[in-house]
Amino acid sequence: MNICPKCGLPLQACVCGEIAKSDQRITVTTLKKKFGKIATRVNGFDNSVDTKEIAKQLKIELACGGTVKEGVVELQGDHSKRIKQVLISLGFKAEQISD
Repeated sequence: MNICPKCGLPLQACVCGEIAKSDQRITVTTLKKKFGKIATRVNGFDNSVDTKEIAKQLKIELACGGTVKEGVVELQGDHSKRIKQVLISLGFKAEQISD
């Protein structure tokens, strides 16, 4: 049986990921890139959350491209209207996300 090194519970009952998600202060901003392209930036994640996995899920749900740079998820296009709903479905709380 595998045991989580952080909380000491079996991996099936591990709650480390949920606890880490409840401590985040996430901000969503849009910016204009080269050639007038719009990008959506999501930042405020700690090191305890896997930003690559979150970026992967966001790209799948929003059907767009993107990258992770220094803990900041950058998505192609303006997704400011739908991104809050997707983050909530990934386990983050609505009061943690600011636009």
